[in-house]
Amino acid sequence: MTPTAVAEPVLRFEDLTVDFRLQSATVHAVRGVSLDVAAGETLAVVGESGSGKTATALSALRLNPEPPCVYAGGRVLFEGRDLLALGERDLGRVRGAAVSMVFQDPMTSLDPLQRVGGQVAEVLRHHRGASRAEAREQALATLDEVGIPDPERRYRQYPHELSGGLRQRVMIAAALVARPRVLIADEPTTALDVTVQRQILDLLVALQRRHGMAVLLITHDLGVVAETADRVAVMHDGEIVEQGEAAAVFDRPADPYTRRLLAATPRLEPTA
Repeated sequence: MTPTAVAEPVLRFEDLTVDFRLQSATVHAVRGVSLDVAAGETLAVVGESGSGKTATALSALRLNPEPPCVYAGGRVLFEGRDLLALGERDLGRVRGAAVSMVFQDPMTSLDPLQRVGGQVAEVLRHHRGASRAEAREQALATLDEVGIPDPERRYRQYPHELSGGLRQRVMIAAALVARPRVLIADEPTTALDVTVQRQILDLLVALQRRHGMAVLLITHDLGVVAETADRVAVMHDGEIVEQGEAAAVFDRPADPYTRRLLAATPRLEPTA
């Protein structure tokens, strides 16, 4: 865990409100959420399924489906620019380059018909104008950096030929190859077994320290938060009910919902 950052926030959510307008009703998924994260800092957003945390994260890159999603209020500022107000072309320059995202299930995010190395290299060709040779060289270096063994061989493989842990490392490589300022990780270890979860979390921490990124971590796993986050924001029913230094929130939770979450978290008791 890195020391709490004191720098100006790189990414800021200001009074964000997100609605999903369905035929039968309007769902107020995010209601007046304000958050920020600075370079070198990890902010974890926690809550139950349906609490609004993923809808909040996806708003940073306008990835909620429109329609039915409507950004009904507030701003999402990256280095002072409101991402919700950008046109598609300008927003496309931010996605995957300045702000990147790692999703929960790489099998739904990686193209099953394209070799994994090409998918990592394409980020550099699209965002950095790299030549095919330059993109391949940097993609191989990034696959190696994220701990993929024999990157030359893996570069030529398809997603279905890799284990779940390796696919998630490919997703992380694709998210990091353009050296973003912000990494959003949406439940990045949920689909993995416990041993691989630990490896992926350790990898994210090491990469953040190496590159000084701001990390927005979306999770329901309070154990993950305790080990990786500098600050934590607790969401319930679309709202932030509590936020602060992770240690302080864990030791002295102020909101009843936070206390219930902590009470429901399994703890390993020392054996006699």
